[in-house]
Amino acid sequence: MSDLELRSRQVTDGIERTAARGMLRAVGMRDADLAKPQIGIASSWNEITPCNLSLQRLAQAAKEGVHHAGGFPMEFGTISVSDGISMGHVGMHYSLVSREVIADSVETVVEAERLDGTVLLAGCDKSLPGMLMAAARLDLAAAFVYAGTILPGHVDGREVNIADAFEAVGACARGLITREELTEIERAICPGEGACAGMYTANTMASAAEALGMALPGSASPPAVDRRRDGIARASGEAVIGMLEQGITARHILTREAFENAIAVVLAFGGSTNAVLHLLAIANEAQVPLSLDDFNRIGDRVPHLADVKPFGAHVMSTVDQVGGVPVVMKALLDADLLHGDALTCTGRTVAENLAEIDPPDLDGTVIHAMSDPIHPTGGITILRGSLAPDGAVVKSAGFDAAEFRGRARVFDGEQGALDAVADGTVVAGDVVVIRYEGPRGGPGMREMLAVTGMIKGAGLGKEVLLVTDGRFSGATTGLCIGHVAPEATDGGTIALVQDGDPIVLNMATKTLDLDVPLEELEQRRNDWTPRTPEHRTGVLAKYSKLVGSAATGAVCS
Repeated sequence: MSDLELRSRQVTDGIERTAARGMLRAVGMRDADLAKPQIGIASSWNEITPCNLSLQRLAQAAKEGVHHAGGFPMEFGTISVSDGISMGHVGMHYSLVSREVIADSVETVVEAERLDGTVLLAGCDKSLPGMLMAAARLDLAAAFVYAGTILPGHVDGREVNIADAFEAVGACARGLITREELTEIERAICPGEGACAGMYTANTMASAAEALGMALPGSASPPAVDRRRDGIARASGEAVIGMLEQGITARHILTREAFENAIAVVLAFGGSTNAVLHLLAIANEAQVPLSLDDFNRIGDRVPHLADVKPFGAHVMSTVDQVGGVPVVMKALLDADLLHGDALTCTGRTVAENLAEIDPPDLDGTVIHAMSDPIHPTGGITILRGSLAPDGAVVKSAGFDAAEFRGRARVFDGEQGALDAVADGTVVAGDVVVIRYEGPRGGPGMREMLAVTGMIKGAGLGKEVLLVTDGRFSGATTGLCIGHVAPEATDGGTIALVQDGDPIVLNMATKTLDLDVPLEELEQRRNDWTPRTPEHRTGVLAKYSKLVGSAATGAVCS
């Protein structure tokens, strides 16, 4: 590979780099290794959450793949936050922030050390997009490796996972189940390593990474404990060297067509609404124009096919049993709903990869046939209207009602809503409005799984609408609208809502409106004053100064 234009020669060539070579020898390089491509093995492995536990062994496999293909791997770590553990308290302010920290930290190491390419390993919700953002920003040879999904637990013969715990809390608070039953669920939901079992954010973004072409075909669905993942990691290390040899970088893969493919796959699966934020953010790093309107445009053509949790019956390991993400991609490609000529990290196109895999037909139960979709349009819908002029996001995969009209119950922050659900003062017909939880106002755009889980557990999942400028977990179910923009802190309409105001959601017209006269709203706007930021120092203060609107991916600039 001596003819490759390697960045790492800036630290290995010439007498001026004597000290650098000496340090590289100390980490195991021999004379012959100094001429090899240096590949960063970036991993979010930690012992904080089961999502990342398998990454230590997968990083080792990726290094073996790099070695085998003629490169020299150099492993380094970055952070990861456990959404499940940080949910429902101050810790959730830091979750979305971690996405930016991950991307920044990977960029910092790769640029400082002049590495030639990367294998990016991640397992938890924000570490996946954080790694893909770094790949797009650096624009080097790169392949993504997912830690894999957790297997479901079992209670009384039924499958349970993390979402069941949050819903059980609401049921227990209302006296619908006992504390002993709650504890039984607690002990069963996480039987081992891996990311949350349903089509929640981690599995959604793993599917998106595969559809983008940044992960090897068929790599998203195998469980974390499955040894196929070791082979995937090893092959990913080899793939990065192949990309270097072919002159392929991340932005050759992360094209407009690739993002349209990823959106189509996410919508067909009815995936997490967080994918909207993350795909916008990755596209921003790749310098690809992408907007909220693209999700509706593609969603109007792509049907919702997958009967998966949180709204359906199945988990990611079951999707794996019927062929994984490739079966959906092949069905979409055959229906002319996918760009088959998009390049991938294998050096081949999407169509060429699928032809080689030759995935089975859609099974018809876990993933419905194209002729028998669960919904005729995609599982995520973008809303606009007087309450969300710049947009809002609803997971329409679980929203069968054509319209919802209700009266506002307004809470400045998540805790008040949690208390109201727990004490029974939230009732059918309410529209729970949680504001000042946006990217800047939160700060950090907290997920509301604790609230939505309690609402569903209390038996109100189809009777109460929740609207927020914050976010929802991929495990959220019920009538939930997030990412309302402009956010309250920026003086968006959501800041002007008062208790009792009529709010109207119309799914047919994709609108979300506050049914209050314009003159009244103008008077309220004149009376409104911005809130004083709560965080004056530290990472949250920095983030709130830099972060942009949810409508453009909540990216920092």
